[in-house]
Parts: sequence; C-alpha cells; structure tokens
Amino acid sequence: MPASSTAPRLPAPRLTDQLKAGLDAPICLTWEITYGCNLACIHCLSSSGRRDPRELNTAEAKAVVDELRDLQVFYVNIGGGEPTIRPDFYDLVDYSVSRGVGVKFSTNGSTITADRAKRLAGSDYVDVQISIDGADAVTNDAVRGAGSYATARRAMDHLAEAGFGPFKISVVVTRDNAGQLDAFEALANGYGAQLRLTRLRPSGRGADSWARLHPTQQQQVALYHWLIERPGVLTGDSFFHLSALGEALPGLNLCGAGRVVCLIDPIGDVYACPFVLHPEFRAGSVRDAGGFARVWRQSDLFLELRRPASAGACASCGSYDACQGGCMAAKFFTGLPLDGPDPECVKGHGEALLGRVAAGAAPSPGPGHSVPVRLRTRPGPVGASK
Repeated sequence: MPASSTAPRLPAPRLTDQLKAGLDAPICLTWEITYGCNLACIHCLSSSGRRDPRELNTAEAKAVVDELRDLQVFYVNIGGGEPTIRPDFYDLVDYSVSRGVGVKFSTNGSTITADRAKRLAGSDYVDVQISIDGADAVTNDAVRGAGSYATARRAMDHLAEAGFGPFKISVVVTRDNAGQLDAFEALANGYGAQLRLTRLRPSGRGADSWARLHPTQQQQVALYHWLIERPGVLTGDSFFHLSALGEALPGLNLCGAGRVVCLIDPIGDVYACPFVLHPEFRAGSVRDAGGFARVWRQSDLFLELRRPASAGACASCGSYDACQGGCMAAKFFTGLPLDGPDPECVKGHGEALLGRVAAGAAPSPGPGHSVPVRLRTRPGPVGASK
C-alpha cells in the first residue's frame, strides 16, 4: 500500500473554526433600508427616527439584491427604522423573492393592515417579525411608546386572520420584561407564532438605557435555564455569552461579525456587526467600485476579523471555549477592550472591569436620526386579541 495511506489522519476542523475564518458570502445579512421610524424606542440600536436623504434609491437597492443573488445569499433580514414606511418597500420585497433571495423583515406593525397581511400571506418565502418589548401594554409602551403594544397586537391579529402562518414575535429581553418570558411564550402559542428573544445592546439610544435596562445576573441565569428547556425559542445567537453557565445554547455560539454576518445601512455603508454602527467598524460601501462583494471578500476590516485571535484577558477562564468572550458590540460601547470579557459575563469578570472604565471612555454611538416621522394615516382600533 502507498506510504501515505499509513499517515495519521488529522482531525477535521471544527465548524466554529471554519466559520471564524469567514465564508465566501454571509449566511444572512441585515439590511436597514431606512432610518425613518414612527416610534422612538428608548433602546433603538440605530437611533432611528428621520429618513436620511442619502438613502439608496429603488434602483440601487435592486442592484444590491442582484449582488446578493449572485453571491447565493439565502435571505436578508430587513429592518430599520421601520422598513415598511419606505414607499417602495413591498416592491423591494417582491423583487428580492423573485430573484431567489428570501426576506425576513422586522416591523412595529403600524402599517400592517388587513389587506397588506393578505398580500404577505400570498408571498413566497417572506417571514415577518412583529416587535414588542412587554407582555402587556404598560411594560411595552414604557420602552416603545404609548399605543405601540395595541398596534403590534392589531398587526398580529391581521396576520393570523390572513392565514400568514407562523410569523415571529420578537422581544428584546430587559430587566423589566425578563419576568414575563412565560407570558411571551403563551402569547406566541396563542397565535401559532414563533417566539424570538434577542439581547439588549448598548448601542444607538440603547447606550443611554442599557445600564438601567440590561438584565441582572440573576435574571441572566434564569433566562439561560429557561432557554435550555425551550430549544424551539429562537435567539439569533444573541445569548452565546450565557453558554459559560453550562450546556451550550442552540446555535453558532460565536461572534459572526464580518465572518458570517454583516450589515448594510440605509445609505449603503457596510458594517461588520449589525449592532456596531460606528466608523471603526465600517468596512466600505455598496456604492464603492466592486460593490458589496468586494467589501465582503476584500475589505481590510473583514480580513482582520477573520484572522485567528487570542483569548486575551479571557485566556485563563475555563469557559472561554463556551462563550468565546461574548459580544463585540456590548464590549465596544461600554468601553471594554474587545479582547476582554463581556460586560454581562456570567462569571462577573465584565462587571468588575466596568467599574474601572473611566467616565467618558466609552465610544459615542453618534447623533443618530432620533426625530420620529409621522404616518400619513392613523391605524384603526385594535382588533380582538388572540
């Protein structure tokens, strides 16, 4: 037999190691198509409100869709702002689907009428997420604004009555709603919907509300055990820092910034992470020569993020392989080093380090677009709750 047949076989690389090195195209891509929004949520990642006059126009947006199709991007997460206030929103959704690029979009529900719900129910591969941040109006409206809970429930009613299918109910877990997880689950079950929980991050307007709203250590532990018992609840890998508590949560359990995910903002700028809209993490623009593909495959920032990195300050912690050091965005906007512990490290290392961050050391999230736009029509009365 050839000598090579007796050579020892090297172990196959772990999936996480392969993903850290980056992919030819993102697994999914967040696309904020407008900063315009009719709400002013106090934790908004992009400080949305006013539209930016430099937004990609319809033709430019369709050209981005064509690029994503050519790269074989499976689907895009469309958000904002409130994406549905763009006059061409539904045209862009239809165009994406016709090109084989699926669409998942997040909405506060304010423009989801009965007719639009029927239109969405008739679309192929369109997924809708309705955002709420409380299982009741008092809790939700304190974060998202007066009347926003009723508006979201009305949109859920319309989708259910249209036979849309299992739409998603998306919740940012905060100190105020962490005790309502069972109620959120019951709400989703009542609609035949899927519950999706995401992490509160200190970016955008969230930079001002994070210290007051982020879950306590006790709440984080309770959330971890609640999620472990409910593998069907979606998280978008938001809580991989909790995996240091024991069994890993379902998902990739790593920071995918610039490796498997990224963000395109309303003016076409590409950022490594959907939660770090800051010049330090801007990789380029879809308006540059070579478009999105060149940014994804050749930008200096993305190439740097894909290089092997040390565990830094977390190297001596036995849980590093489980939590991977936590969330880059959470560290960056709280003034912690990127190779340091997550500010919500379940071992307490981040909290201790936060106490030593000098006042004013955290980067500013920028001025944002925080003046809400007005809708031309006022939604009707809330429908019957399910």
